[in-house]
Amino acid sequence: MVIGLAQYKFINGDKEFNLSQIKKAMETYSGKTELLCFGESFLQGFDAISGNYDDDKNVAVAIDSAEFDTICTWSKEYNVAVLFGYFEKEDDSIYSSCAVISRGEVIHNYRRTSIGWREPEWTSEHYKEGEEINTFSLNDREFLIALCGDLWDTDWEKFKTDAIVLWPVYVTFDLDAWKAEEKEYAAQASNVAEKVLMINSICESPASISHGGTFYFKSGDTISELPYDAEDVLLVEV
Repeated sequence: MVIGLAQYKFINGDKEFNLSQIKKAMETYSGKTELLCFGESFLQGFDAISGNYDDDKNVAVAIDSAEFDTICTWSKEYNVAVLFGYFEKEDDSIYSSCAVISRGEVIHNYRRTSIGWREPEWTSEHYKEGEEINTFSLNDREFLIALCGDLWDTDWEKFKTDAIVLWPVYVTFDLDAWKAEEKEYAAQASNVAEKVLMINSICESPASISHGGTFYFKSGDTISELPYDAEDVLLVEV
């Protein structure tokens, strides 16, 4: 099975642009990969929410939203499954979530269990973490999703698995810091699973610059990676 890790740029608060990025990758890599994976909160951009619920409730989207309908249509048109992070709205609650769409249907939805996606003072009445950690199957492979700080949380051991771990993140290390951080991420990945695929987006916002950082880790080693600041897709065969 070939998986594409899309180290693409997002723009905070610009769902139309971010959707166009998803479509561009699906169109370009149709027939070349069976699953395309995007980073944490890619649909809206990591800094698209502010903690003001009156604003954020219009940023977050539900699984039955027009945005999901559009991606479902593309998944059938281009015959490729897609995984992407997004801010999810269910009733009056907001989560940092990650969805998997295949053949026009949402086959898996994971809600981040660690709190690092939001400020602690944001009221939990509206901003919540998930509680379930489940695997899903696609094309005879078993996968588990972890979002960013999930694998650094105090109870990260609950993510230990024999499945392939898909790890969308959003981190903003500068290029010098990445030299050390890459080794730390590879080591932590090896504590959880044999194969871990990490995807980080590119963002040029002055308040939150991300150079990317997309890797295929296996048993603590970096098997393949994308250059920083390069908008590209890393193809991994598993």
